[in-house]
Amino acid sequence: MSIENGNHRPDKWRFRFVYGIAFILFAVVAGRLFYLTVIDKDFLQNQGEMRAVRTETIPATRGMILDRRGEPLAVSAPTWTLVANPKKLWNMDQNPQKGETPEQEINRLADVMGVGHSWLTNRFEANKTRSFMYLKRQISPHEADEIMAAHVIGVTKRKEYKRFYPAGEMAAQVVGFTSIDDKGQEGLELEYNSELKGSPGKRSYIKDLSGNAIRPIGQEVPARPGENIQLSIDMRLQYLAYRELKAAVTENRATSASAVILNVKTGEILAMVNQPSYNPNDRSTLDYDELRNRAVIDLFEPGSTMKPFTVSAALMSGQYNTESIINTSPGYLRVGRFTIRDDGNYGKINLEKLLEKSSNVGASKIAFSLPPDSIWNVDHSLGFGSPVGIGFPGEVSGILPTHARWRPAELATLSYGYGLSVSTLQLAQAYMTLANGGYRVPVTIFKQDAPPKGKQVIPRKVAKSVVKMLEGVVLHGSGKRAQVPGYQIAGKTGTVHVVGNDGYQYDEYNSIFAGIAPASDPRLVMVVMIHNPKGRNYYGGEVAAPVFSRVMRGALRTLNIPPDMPDGLREVKLDSKKIPFRVAQGN
Repeated sequence: MSIENGNHRPDKWRFRFVYGIAFILFAVVAGRLFYLTVIDKDFLQNQGEMRAVRTETIPATRGMILDRRGEPLAVSAPTWTLVANPKKLWNMDQNPQKGETPEQEINRLADVMGVGHSWLTNRFEANKTRSFMYLKRQISPHEADEIMAAHVIGVTKRKEYKRFYPAGEMAAQVVGFTSIDDKGQEGLELEYNSELKGSPGKRSYIKDLSGNAIRPIGQEVPARPGENIQLSIDMRLQYLAYRELKAAVTENRATSASAVILNVKTGEILAMVNQPSYNPNDRSTLDYDELRNRAVIDLFEPGSTMKPFTVSAALMSGQYNTESIINTSPGYLRVGRFTIRDDGNYGKINLEKLLEKSSNVGASKIAFSLPPDSIWNVDHSLGFGSPVGIGFPGEVSGILPTHARWRPAELATLSYGYGLSVSTLQLAQAYMTLANGGYRVPVTIFKQDAPPKGKQVIPRKVAKSVVKMLEGVVLHGSGKRAQVPGYQIAGKTGTVHVVGNDGYQYDEYNSIFAGIAPASDPRLVMVVMIHNPKGRNYYGGEVAAPVFSRVMRGALRTLNIPPDMPDGLREVKLDSKKIPFRVAQGN
């Protein structure tokens, strides 16, 4: 009996040991469950949601860019983008219904997409550990439905927006374009991207094991569309200017060109065109040199188009009036080691003839007779040497040199438009101020509801007299080809040697015309700049002035601006009274 009891004691010990271990394990598991379900509940819930809940972004519609009449220049159209889950495809078990392997699924997808089997297989293999891959972006609903009808595992579609530009190449450099991700890349699309892009929305839903949405959860946040932007551009004038500028570049075999039309009273840009251009809807063959908005980025020496401002400085000084005589004989002028020349010996001429004949000698003699900073002060007050400030990417300020001590050669070259550089828009701004009675208003690319506040920078009588003198340039001088039947036109031609890396290129020219219409009551200003025409003609009056005439003829009719010279051309009469200086120097 005692032996029997002794043999059973080890069995009881083992039983109690195993029971104790089991109890401890149970307590540990129970404690862990309590910790996870009560104490760390938020963590588990978050992990579960990460595996079962998905948040989808709702794309926002980008704002439209419109012309002044509400015509669209940039709109967003809905498209579909196909995406794939390579990880899901490669890790799937063999489909019992279709009996296909991942490779067979990929090949079937390649067939319906119209791409090579090996190319698509390599893409899936390179991304086999990822759960997201773009297949094809921004395609039509019909094409997306055809591909989705193949029912390839892991392939889904999502809605996106694609930018479309109805004006095409006519407004390409102004409007710019967006990337495939709908972000502004060039032009106003880039500069005003934050206003145009809007804010995407989001919605959350529970998914099943196959990734399909079961039901929505939470509150959907709707997408907020971007703001619309209305420009001052009038597409009717934009089309006219673009057509004629392109034809002139082709006819004269020019390298490039730009043109700008401004509303004299409001400072609005009604047209801004460039050559060469590109189609923003098809950028497959894009040359990056075509992206530049040359009207605000490219600089050139303005040449004789600056002489009206030299004459303005002369009248403002009180030393000259409209009948003052300048002796330009014998047609040239020695300044140090330089010789300034006219195209002929014009003898004794007044200021009107100086502009009509475009006398470099006459302009230089005016500069020598005035205080050294006089011409610079006028040029500076008109905006030369400073950005116009229309909020365009890459806008340049140009160069208006200043010197503590002016040398005679520097004064002379400044008086007839050399030694400084301007953009087409800057030159248009200066002529707009002249046409507006010397009252300078801000230039803008946006439609204005009311005339903006400006500043009187040239006395009104001076500006009016200079505009009348410029009528003579178009009636009798080098600007004859800028005439528009029924309208008085004022303007000035310019022909300038191109500046290269090694100085002036004496076989290359810039041809320029700056004009005002109608001269009796100015409404429009247009500047045409054609770079390096390689044809038989290269003078501004032969190359640029005809473009002004054709565009302005259409623009005046389009805007219903009545003729101011119905009975034919008339002679220009000038007031010979002296006009006192009324504007402070250095503004």
